[in-house]
Amino acid sequence: MSEDLEWNAPVGSWASSAARRRNMQAIRSRDTKPEILIRRLVHAQGLRYRVSARPISDLRRTADMVFRPAKVAVFIDGCYWHGCPEHYVPPRTNPGYWSEKVLRNVQRDRDTDQRLKDAGWLALRFWEHEPSEICAQHIAATIAERRSGSRKP
Repeated sequence: MSEDLEWNAPVGSWASSAARRRNMQAIRSRDTKPEILIRRLVHAQGLRYRVSARPISDLRRTADMVFRPAKVAVFIDGCYWHGCPEHYVPPRTNPGYWSEKVLRNVQRDRDTDQRLKDAGWLALRFWEHEPSEICAQHIAATIAERRSGSRKP
């Protein structure tokens, strides 16, 4: 028999079927195509950074790129998971759960930005649909500005 016909959700599982569970497990939390492309472009400009690192050790959240000396944390946010105003489409399956999940993600993003700001860091956020070249240019310009000592509060 196929796995779908014998689906028994693990205790506490939110997955509605074996197929849904496999689909959700396949979604990457790091090293997405937009992240990799932006990292390559930034690296090609001679900038070095940490990947998927905590900007602040006591903050249990990771940034996609961390520039420690300049105190800049870069996040490449997925349109669905972070509620992009242009591309987010509410789910049709289990809408209560997923809409709440996305709302919590957005709230956590704002909290992360504030905590970084309070610690003297700058959080740069880009949507996955933004042109990678423009994102990389903005990152490089921000790092250059902060390294030169002309930091904006």
